[in-house]
Amino acid sequence: MDAVMTEAILDAGLDDWRKLAQGLHGRFLTGSFADGLRFVEAVGEGCAEMRLTGAFVEVKLVSDDAVYRDDDGDEHVLSWVTQRDLDLARRISSIAASMGFTADPTAVRQLELALDTVDAAVIGPFWAAVLTGSTTYDGGDVVDPTGRVPNLWFQGTESHETPRQRFHLDLWVPHDVADDRIAAGVAAGGRITYDQEAPAFTVLADPDGNKVCICTCLDR
Repeated sequence: MDAVMTEAILDAGLDDWRKLAQGLHGRFLTGSFADGLRFVEAVGEGCAEMRLTGAFVEVKLVSDDAVYRDDDGDEHVLSWVTQRDLDLARRISSIAASMGFTADPTAVRQLELALDTVDAAVIGPFWAAVLTGSTTYDGGDVVDPTGRVPNLWFQGTESHETPRQRFHLDLWVPHDVADDRIAAGVAAGGRITYDQEAPAFTVLADPDGNKVCICTCLDR
């Protein structure tokens, strides 16, 4: 099924959901574990991930068989949002409304790790092994299929001597809360070191110079 690009996702009118790194994320305030379990049972299958707590249920929707066509017409299969996910998101929102549960979409988050490297093929197998237990590395991101650890992606860089920060965090937030999160970081002693590609991402540094990217789905 064809991948649905970000602009079309934003135009779909899914007010209960936010697009983060790869998929759609929603949080529904169920109030208790028992009510949350009723909601999970009513939603049924089709969700990539569901997290049940005593106060809310978080849902992630993403398709592992999304097809993306590049400018040359070549097809690539990736994990991304498809029309199937948009339809499921509407159904889940309808179920939540019928059960009296409200959504809190601005509370969703996704954390990814980014590692600078000259050659991902050299270090990728190691990180796949230690993070997921996998004995194979296919050249892409390191993704734990159980969702227990954050995704790790490799950022190409020139050869350099250490010390230099190699790891940084990518914090994906809803596009409509990014400015507040950036402002909070600056107010807490941080500084903006790069914002030329905002709102896609803005780089902040702590007082020691350690960096984090505040990422959104916009302008990607």
